[in-house]
Amino acid sequence: MERHFVQELETLKERLLWMGSLAERAVHQAVQAILDGDEKLAQRVIEEEHSVNEMQIEIDDRVLHLLALQQLMATDLRFVLAVSRINSDLERIGDQAVNIAQAAQRIIRQPRVKPYVDLPRMSRIAEDMVRDSLNAVVSKDTELARAVLERDDHVDQLRDQVFRELLNYMVENSSFVFPAFELILVAKNLERIADHATNIAEDVIYMVAGRDVRHHADAE
Repeated sequence: MERHFVQELETLKERLLWMGSLAERAVHQAVQAILDGDEKLAQRVIEEEHSVNEMQIEIDDRVLHLLALQQLMATDLRFVLAVSRINSDLERIGDQAVNIAQAAQRIIRQPRVKPYVDLPRMSRIAEDMVRDSLNAVVSKDTELARAVLERDDHVDQLRDQVFRELLNYMVENSSFVFPAFELILVAKNLERIADHATNIAEDVIYMVAGRDVRHHADAE
């Protein structure tokens, strides 16, 4: 019985990581569609959204099964509850990727506002935050989780920088209003992806240390 329970926990972890890889890939491809002007790649991200949604349902079912049939001790209970929250964050990351892909389809048909510099930088940081937060889940590494938290401010700063630059373009040339506004929305989507990665990192700290660090409750 004990061996079966351990295997169920391991499978839950593996499925969560697989879902994370799907969400991370969707973000990367959605942004790449903008950079390359690739409408087909954007459409692929939209069409593959169902894979993330189906994985969310499967993981929710596994979590409910464990909660219903196992008498979980404190550490295992925190892990399963954290997985449930992380599962929700990953699904929302997938949603944000779809938003970016849909924006990409509109942006591609408009004149390019400016060279894309900060957007790919934001995307790289957000993707790394997602990847590292999930690695922290697997390794139960609170230091790696805290490193993810520290990067959130950098993404916020880049978002503000993108907003300022694009607003200037909109004021100077009315033909840029529509594509610049779409890029502002993309930057906001990337900022939200970083927020979800931050949520995952906070869940790791709760899972490992039993401390709730949301809203900076765990002031250093």
